[in-house]
Amino acid sequence: MRHLKNTCKLNRTSSHRRCMFANMLKALIENERIETTLPKAKALRSHADRMITLAKKGTLAARRLAIADMMIRFNPLTDKEARAAKAGNTIAYNTDRNVIDKLFDSLAMRFANRNGGYTRIIKSHKRVGDNAQSCVIEYLSE
Repeated sequence: MRHLKNTCKLNRTSSHRRCMFANMLKALIENERIETTLPKAKALRSHADRMITLAKKGTLAARRLAIADMMIRFNPLTDKEARAAKAGNTIAYNTDRNVIDKLFDSLAMRFANRNGGYTRIIKSHKRVGDNAQSCVIEYLSE
């Protein structure tokens, strides 16, 4: 019996699953919409909603929890990357730094008056090859 077992395992080890959700969360926050399979999207929904809840709190502890959940690494910039960042060119380095800013600035403000249900899952075609149900998961636009 699976009483009180809420984790959807998706035939992956725990470390692989954690990394997969971290990457999917970063892509979802950055693009606000990604295409994936239906079981992955349903499992990702709770993580994505939790990120918005943390962003709405806006505390330093919430920011650190979000950074830990999304496995964001703040690698030191090289001199060339630092000059490009100072000039405003954020494409020169990885976009992980921008994900946290977007989450805590724009997405938190967008959902400030909403109490939950920040994501939408829209079913699309069946994938060619393995016939898996594809879908689009996106943040609501208010």
